[in-house]
Amino acid sequence: MIQIDNLSKKFGSSFAIKDINLSLQKDESVIIMGQNGAGKTTLVRSILGEYIPSSGSVKIEGVNPLKNRQEALKHIALVPQLPPPVKLSVKELIHYAASSSGADEGKIFSLCQDMELDLREHTKKLFFKLSGGMKQKLLIAIALAREPNIFIFDEPTANLDVEGRNSFCKLINSFKEGRLLLFISHRIEEIKTLVNRKLEMDLGKVINDEKI
Repeated sequence: MIQIDNLSKKFGSSFAIKDINLSLQKDESVIIMGQNGAGKTTLVRSILGEYIPSSGSVKIEGVNPLKNRQEALKHIALVPQLPPPVKLSVKELIHYAASSSGADEGKIFSLCQDMELDLREHTKKLFFKLSGGMKQKLLIAIALAREPNIFIFDEPTANLDVEGRNSFCKLINSFKEGRLLLFISHRIEEIKTLVNRKLEMDLGKVINDEKI
């Protein structure tokens, strides 16, 4: 699903990532770990086509995300660590997300309900005024409703309480089959029931790659 060959990215004279080679396939749930500055974010942004590699290449389902970004990204749903500061109401955001991706609005509401969030009480509220946990759940629901082949979750449980993490893990388990899931997280214990492969990064390189 994602093929990365000899990927390097420099900023100035320093490598953020160097000589990354990875093959990430369906039915894999991969956690990418490492300290701040290890290269995790640069790797993900390179996968998404946000950075031009200094060398090497990325292919998403055989498509180069730099040359054909729209085609490549239709296969991916991203849940960022920091919710975007959009000034839309919850209702407007759901409508925009559904109309731009083909997702079903009703499914977004249903998926939020599965995570113990009843959106019907909050549709008129501005998204950026929701609590951190509510924002996270809504963004997760929007991503899942798109039903892509690949999910990328950046610290998905950071704003969730214990019950929220449990419902998140239960929900994600129902979406795993036939897909590739990437988790960027320092909290492997919170998503250990979801992952079957661990990548550890340091100084821009993958220093450990193991099945778990």
